[in-house]
Amino acid sequence: MKNLLSEIKKCTYCEEYLSDGPRPVVTAHPQSKIAIIGQAPGLKVHQSGIPWDDPSGKQLRKWLDVSPEQFYDDRLIALVPMGFCYPGKGKSGDLPPRPECAPLWHDRLIKKMPNLNLTLLIGTYAQEYYLRDTSGKNLTATVRAFKEYLPHYFPLPHPSPRNRFWLSKNPWFEIEVLPELKRQVEYLLSS
Repeated sequence: MKNLLSEIKKCTYCEEYLSDGPRPVVTAHPQSKIAIIGQAPGLKVHQSGIPWDDPSGKQLRKWLDVSPEQFYDDRLIALVPMGFCYPGKGKSGDLPPRPECAPLWHDRLIKKMPNLNLTLLIGTYAQEYYLRDTSGKNLTATVRAFKEYLPHYFPLPHPSPRNRFWLSKNPWFEIEVLPELKRQVEYLLSS
């Protein structure tokens, strides 16, 4: 794992497309029990080098009901975005994760985590990549059908503050999904 993470940290495969240059942000350990597959680092995370070091990360930790110490303990939780580098700014927010990244690295990383019991798929990019033909017609349908993907996968919306509208339109998420998410995470982290 150490060699693979070192190789990832040196990756420049997409350099020509990255306006802010490559800076892969990923954490993983052979003992990781949960993997969180997000989209791509934002500018703040690109600058700090710390995954989920932003308001989205704070909200995600609240959803999971974990402390920052638990969240950043790579023996418990691997933080693996679809694109490891900040993709740059687009017209209405950050650009999508670079499509080359996940096929290049994810399988190799996942194979080095034999204790992985649950993978949280945050957002459409992760859900379409991992669930392929079994994902719903859209993010809402996929998240609503979360029980169909257990025990291996748990689809979630992005915890960004920009998703307040989605959360207010879908109150079932807090009532049905979050309690089960917290239960799954607590069980795995305590076992």
